[in-house]
Amino acid sequence: MKNKDKKNKDNKEKLSFAVTMKNAWFAMKLAMAICPSYVVHTFIMWLIRQNEWVFFDGVFMKVIVNSLSEGREFQSILRFILICGGVFCVLAIYMGYVDNVVYPLKTNRLYGGIYKKLYAKAKNVELSCYEDPDFYNRYTMALDGAEMKITAVVRGMIGAVIGTVASVSVFYMMYEIDHYAMLFIIAPLIGNFVFGNLMNKYNYMRYLEQVPNDKVLNYVSRMMYLPDGAKEIRLSNVFSLMRKQYGDATANNVKVAKKFAFRTANMNFWRITFTFTVIFEGVLLYAIYRNRVTGSISLADLTIMTSLMVAMTWILIRVFENIMEVLRNGMFINNLKGFLEYEEKIPEDFDGEMPDPDFQSLEFRKVSFSYKDKEIIHDLSFQINKGEIAALVGHNGAGKTTIVKLMLRLYDPDSGMILYNGKDIKTYNLKAYRDIFATTFQDFRLFGMTVKENVLMGRHYENEDALAKEALKKADVLERVEALEHGVDTVMTKEFDENGCVLSGGESQKVAVARTFIKNAPMKVFDEPSSALDPIAEYELFNSIISEGQSHTMLFISHRLSSVKNCDKVFMLENGTLIEEGTHAGLMERNGNYAAMYKKQAMNYLAIENEEEVIA
Repeated sequence: MKNKDKKNKDNKEKLSFAVTMKNAWFAMKLAMAICPSYVVHTFIMWLIRQNEWVFFDGVFMKVIVNSLSEGREFQSILRFILICGGVFCVLAIYMGYVDNVVYPLKTNRLYGGIYKKLYAKAKNVELSCYEDPDFYNRYTMALDGAEMKITAVVRGMIGAVIGTVASVSVFYMMYEIDHYAMLFIIAPLIGNFVFGNLMNKYNYMRYLEQVPNDKVLNYVSRMMYLPDGAKEIRLSNVFSLMRKQYGDATANNVKVAKKFAFRTANMNFWRITFTFTVIFEGVLLYAIYRNRVTGSISLADLTIMTSLMVAMTWILIRVFENIMEVLRNGMFINNLKGFLEYEEKIPEDFDGEMPDPDFQSLEFRKVSFSYKDKEIIHDLSFQINKGEIAALVGHNGAGKTTIVKLMLRLYDPDSGMILYNGKDIKTYNLKAYRDIFATTFQDFRLFGMTVKENVLMGRHYENEDALAKEALKKADVLERVEALEHGVDTVMTKEFDENGCVLSGGESQKVAVARTFIKNAPMKVFDEPSSALDPIAEYELFNSIISEGQSHTMLFISHRLSSVKNCDKVFMLENGTLIEEGTHAGLMERNGNYAAMYKKQAMNYLAIENEEEVIA
């Protein structure tokens, strides 16, 4: 636990000013790459707004006061005022156009571009990233208002730069009137750079500590409005457990808030005091003292200096607010930058040699693989040849699904090699290699699309309706689908369409199996394709799978051994190790682990098999 706390402390300390500014510059470049016009318009807007302060409180007031002091004609003063009013009226029209037309359009484009990059990166990282809580935390923090943080950094950086130039101009004007008045500028520097920076660091530390609790809150909230767990919530007391989870997470967030409450409030008090009170009232009192007590400044200069003081105060406040905005969001963007710059171990866009689509063999050669320091696969060797129907069998947790993930290169082995047609699969173009396979996983997912789209999965064929129906027929679910109001065009789930269908677990599994049937791939893999089916439906489905194997190389995973009797090869696993290999008949004659497991399961299949044949 101490090591974990030390690691968190080290991560926070790494967010120095220099690192935060690099993060902010990263956000600026990202915005420029996605939507440069947004950055350009933001620059012009800040240029206009800051120059308004400089012009009105410096140039404009000085001209008016001097004109009055020198007794110039009213027409001359009026003409100057009207010209200034006309110019700023045009600028106001432009700013209104940008605020109400340009920004709504450009920000949507910027937001879309940001999330496009985030989703593309999320799609490209290896599967193990989503199984790593630390990486998943960084991913969720990267997504947490990324677009608002980037636009805030863009506005903040541009505003800070232009505001600094404007403050230098006002500084020079004030310096011409009184040199010592400049000393008051130290106050907002202390207020914002010292106290404001500390306040932002405390806010960020609080955010980091609340992220795990927020994940729990979001999960419970999601479970309360999604239909997935609705039945279980109503038919059990699980709601009390979820309520406790929610309450504990809320209580932990309250503790975190209390932990940082005094620190942030204290820093905020001193930030406001130095930023507003000292400079605003200090300069005003100093100017009045010079005029009324020492008589060393004229009323006209006092008026101009007071006006400049107001301009300087608000310009500096905006400058430092922008700097703090950059620093604050630069810290958060550290997660975004880290996520986008993460170097994938198995990048989805990996380009390599194009594999020969003519499947000859797939071989595991002394493969070992560990997950979170626990060995799942140990020194595994086997081979599947063209046209064979092979099965991986064994108890739950034997490593069968992991083997499929290694085969599809969702993971890479720690040692050993996986060979396709005699070559290491790591040498192949990843997308092209995976296209060799059509796969149904046990933990499949149906999407909020039509039944046909759930079968096609974004692939395009000629006669798509006919092919989708044929695949559904092979999976023995076409009759059920055609009974729906819109047939294969019926939307799955009711999340987006109140007329959508909600199929049973077994029916949904058959739709997932249809995906593998429809894809014209040299090798087809079925991972526990009948886990939600009764024995009769399972028997019929496996007949279809075996028939499919007549024209394809086939691998399927099952812990139910009654389904593997007609396979060319059976590989029996235990704790990630191959313990038996052969045909069903051969393994039964050997009378080892496979035969023992088969006989124990046989009594569950009396509706399909003859008991006497099984026991004999």
